[in-house]
Amino acid sequence: MTIIDKYTNKQSRFMKMNQMMVHYRDEGVGEIILLIHGTCSSLHTFDNWTRRLKKKYRVVRLDLPGFGLTGPTKNGKYTMNTYMSFLKKFQDNLGIERCHYAGNSLGGWLAWEYALKYPKRVNKLILIAAAGCFIDQRIPLPFIIARTPLINKVMQVMTPKTLVARFVREVFGDQDKVTEEVIDRYYDMVTRRGNREAFVTLANTKYEIHFDRIKEIKHKTLIMWGAADTWVTVKNATAFDNELSDSKLIIYEGVGHIPMEEIPERSARDVMKFLLNGKTAKK
Repeated sequence: MTIIDKYTNKQSRFMKMNQMMVHYRDEGVGEIILLIHGTCSSLHTFDNWTRRLKKKYRVVRLDLPGFGLTGPTKNGKYTMNTYMSFLKKFQDNLGIERCHYAGNSLGGWLAWEYALKYPKRVNKLILIAAAGCFIDQRIPLPFIIARTPLINKVMQVMTPKTLVARFVREVFGDQDKVTEEVIDRYYDMVTRRGNREAFVTLANTKYEIHFDRIKEIKHKTLIMWGAADTWVTVKNATAFDNELSDSKLIIYEGVGHIPMEEIPERSARDVMKFLLNGKTAKK
């Protein structure tokens, strides 16, 4: 079985775009919510959310360039402008004028940067352990390896499954949730042809930090964070909440970096409540 056969289903679609075949899924009807995964991940991180959310919403999710089944960009670039242009074109190609944006980790960073750059294209914003603030910065092990000369060369051709399993265990608070199936999925996505090289390039790309402009974002925002997140600590959650003008913060005790996988039912319920009710602006 090929990796394409293993990780696609009848909802899977491929969009030809920027000389890539972008893997995405589009399910349900109603208001549209776009889900964006984090580093070394794929749209599959939102499987459980989608099963719940698609009952009331049209749920669109995709594998970002450099990750999942989409794979590397043709020009080998993974700048913020690359991703902003990509998301705008993806949204345009689907004929989506405006939608809710939800992102985890790197995907959360892309979501709030997109809301800053294209405010009229975003309805409500959901930040799940979002990157881009860099308070109490702790560089995750994959980034340390990717930024270390020689070691990063070895990683591109030889990545032990035990190492990927260690990465996965770091993002879960409850280790019982780290099944062999979960480890297999992350390993398959990380080691897919071109993805390791893409990650090394991304990890060594110099990004402009726009957190000083985040006050400009006026969208109703839900901030979701695991108290046991060691990759992007909860101090970042508080910083987002303090700076955004219309935000609601939920912190999950004992939960790690990916609440949508670790506690999908509870976190999806919080998302649906937020989308239905929103929140009045802070005074």
